[in-house]
Amino acid sequence: MNVVQPIKDREVIEEIKRTLKSRNERNHLLFLMGINTGLRVSDILKIKVGDVEGWYVNLREQKTRKFKRIHLNSELKKEIAAFTKGKHNHEYLFKSRQGVNKPITRGMAYVILREVADEFKIECIGTHSLRKTFGYWFYKRTKDIASLQKIFNHTSQLETLRYIGIEQENIDHMMHNFKI
Repeated sequence: MNVVQPIKDREVIEEIKRTLKSRNERNHLLFLMGINTGLRVSDILKIKVGDVEGWYVNLREQKTRKFKRIHLNSELKKEIAAFTKGKHNHEYLFKSRQGVNKPITRGMAYVILREVADEFKIECIGTHSLRKTFGYWFYKRTKDIASLQKIFNHTSQLETLRYIGIEQENIDHMMHNFKI
């Protein structure tokens, strides 16, 4: 299994958002949902229009079967409102062009992300990079590893730090400045 990393460059994130918005609203919203909620792609793809009417997404995580409530920030809420205008509550938010009211597959989500990653020359990226990007920037902004651990349902804070790439980043920084 390949190890994927978060996107740690804010400018690259903003460029990706602009690029996706200009090309495909659905893919743009998929990217925004991933980096702003910390949900796994498998959970994001199951969301229906009616699930995002309010300020929260309530769902049962596919992997853990645990109930999760996620607050939607104002930027994300604004994008969701524009995207869902005229859509029915029963429709999948990230509807595939294949079949009737089916969500895109995890494989398709990977292809979408991989295409933009190739364009921006980002390595070690996959669908989990969206979740890791959320975690990385949540931690950078708040330094609240305990809350992030709860959001991710991790068993330890060390696991969370390793997951978002902070542990390796700290080691790299120390090694860069170390000399005998």
